[in-house]
Amino acid sequence: MGFVFYDTETTGTHTSFDQILQFAAIRTDDELNEIDRFEIRCRLMPHIVPSPGALCVTRISIEQITNPALPSHYEMICEIRTKLAAWSPSIFTGWNTLGFDEHLLRQALYQSLHSPYLTNTRGSRRIDILKIAQATSVLVPDAIIVPIGDKGKPTFRLDRLAPANGFDHSNAHDALADVEATIHVCRLIRDKAPGLWADAVRLSEKISAAAFLDAEPCFILTESFYNLPYQFALTKIGHEPGNAGTVLALNLAIDIDQLRTMTDEELAARLARSPKPVRRIRTNAAPTLQSLSEYDYFDGVAADELLERANRIQADTEFCARLIRLSAKQDWPASEFVEEQIYSGFVGRADESRMAAFHRAAWENRPAIVDGFGDVRLAALGRRLIYEHRPDLLSTDIHTRFAAKMARRMTGEGYDRPAWTTIAAAHTEALARLDQGNADETAILAGVLKYLAAKLPKTRPSGAPS
Repeated sequence: MGFVFYDTETTGTHTSFDQILQFAAIRTDDELNEIDRFEIRCRLMPHIVPSPGALCVTRISIEQITNPALPSHYEMICEIRTKLAAWSPSIFTGWNTLGFDEHLLRQALYQSLHSPYLTNTRGSRRIDILKIAQATSVLVPDAIIVPIGDKGKPTFRLDRLAPANGFDHSNAHDALADVEATIHVCRLIRDKAPGLWADAVRLSEKISAAAFLDAEPCFILTESFYNLPYQFALTKIGHEPGNAGTVLALNLAIDIDQLRTMTDEELAARLARSPKPVRRIRTNAAPTLQSLSEYDYFDGVAADELLERANRIQADTEFCARLIRLSAKQDWPASEFVEEQIYSGFVGRADESRMAAFHRAAWENRPAIVDGFGDVRLAALGRRLIYEHRPDLLSTDIHTRFAAKMARRMTGEGYDRPAWTTIAAAHTEALARLDQGNADETAILAGVLKYLAAKLPKTRPSGAPS
């Protein structure tokens, strides 16, 4: 199976409320030879305020992203979806895709009335080259050079790591350049750590990861937190309730006898505290796993001792069931924002048909299709698309309500600590960056400030203070 390496440049870092501005992807065969490439940009969505810092990092001006000649976000996502579907099934990957880009891509598909699960359905799988590079630094440390960052610690920033390993990344933070840099690092790992690379590809298949966890009574998991890789000797205790794709595993370095003596209240508190005794492993997210058989000792403990601990725990089914029950994730109240309702349920078949009809139809016929959605999320998103592209097709009442809602989004009026960038927040951020005196950013920031000044009077809700 071949690979699709992709990257996004965005208006900010909030994966629910920011948008993709540039998308680039390169398709390769299973030997990482390029087959095809694709790149596209779009203009700013009318209700989104970009982070000045994000524009400075990507060197994208406000004039570029408000250029009416560019496709809309919806038009861009339709083209991306068509291209990626044609390249499927593939292994979708990139640098920190599972931590960031995929969340943006899923949101973009969802908000454009497409299924958000394109990268892990119909035979496609996922891996993350950042996670593989972090694991490589521990398991095969001579395979790649990990540079030291500004704070004197190892850094896995692509714009630092790729040049340290021989790639000319002078155009860093351009989506296509970042894809090329990722492929360069990936080829190094494949060539210098072939066993690790083969395991990563094999475990990108959900069924293979699940089979490994079932077969190994004790295994080693490698994960990274704040760019520091950590390893854990674990044993599987079961699955997360209601989610067969997430395995729960107990850390064998924890004092198990002490856990057994705790009351439910004490144990629940301990399970929530770091280092967490129970770790969650998503079998569809290409976990980095090794068999204990590859080690004589792990963290100073003999492999035979770890295996004996694992067997005793797995035999104690009552204790395992208690750990699973007390590890259950807390149910949070449903969000009021349609963006954060993306995982609030799967779309029914009738609405899937309506989504397909929406994309085939002329704009004049789309309001009737949107009115037929049974899923209120899709109705809200569909009306927002119509408001953005053909507001004249909405009734006066719906148009007025959407205009007021979009204005409140941009100003943050009436919201307690908005999670997205507001006009006021962007203004403050732009001024702060100007004070830093970076000449390369001056033109971009000046353009942002001019844009914000022009938008504020138009977006202030009626009755708001001037």
